[in-house]
Amino acid sequence: MSEVASPAGTERARVVLADDAVLLREGMAGLLARFDFTVVAAVGEPDHLIAAVAEHDPDLVVTDIRMPPGFTDEGLRAAVELRRRNPDLAVVALSQYVEQSYAADLLDSGNGERVGYLLKDRVVDVEEFAETLRRVVAGATIVDPQVVRQLLNRRRDPVERLTSREREVLALVAEGCSNTSIARALVVTEAAVGKHIGAIMAKLDLPPEDGDVNRRVMAVLAYLRTTPPR
Repeated sequence: MSEVASPAGTERARVVLADDAVLLREGMAGLLARFDFTVVAAVGEPDHLIAAVAEHDPDLVVTDIRMPPGFTDEGLRAAVELRRRNPDLAVVALSQYVEQSYAADLLDSGNGERVGYLLKDRVVDVEEFAETLRRVVAGATIVDPQVVRQLLNRRRDPVERLTSREREVLALVAEGCSNTSIARALVVTEAAVGKHIGAIMAKLDLPPEDGDVNRRVMAVLAYLRTTPPR
């Protein structure tokens, strides 16, 4: 696969990586270097991640979720803390599983901008992965649709306000898909997608004056903020 460079005149995004597995960490560092990112630090523990961000002031943090000492959600908790300290810091969390404990807190931080939650096993194209990181740095929110589905399923009351088709559309919106892409994936017309999105926005009481891009982000985050079922 050929190396992809940033457009002329574009600064290289500075990245701090966090993964306890040294081979994966070094492999990720090499991959990002190929795609014109600058890895300023690569660490293996959440405390070291927080210290590295304080030292290097990166544009982006890419962190595994399960890290020492407990290998549960330490990396995710560190990411939430980093976003609390600096809501403008772009953060992408990577995991084998959906860790529900702090996932909503991460996605709800910083007004829902410059954040991503991806499942490792579903990252199958390195160029697409690099582009996802660039989009998050630029302000996008990108969430694996499986993450969205699991988080939404924990919150039955608000989910029941949407039809099954609207939930499918919402999952694809969270992934960052355009209306055209959603129409192609669901084998429907773009007009139908537009109607579904309009219904979702109406059910979530998201006013048009918030702007289309922001409303699409808030449509996902509104569900992640709701109270879990009793």
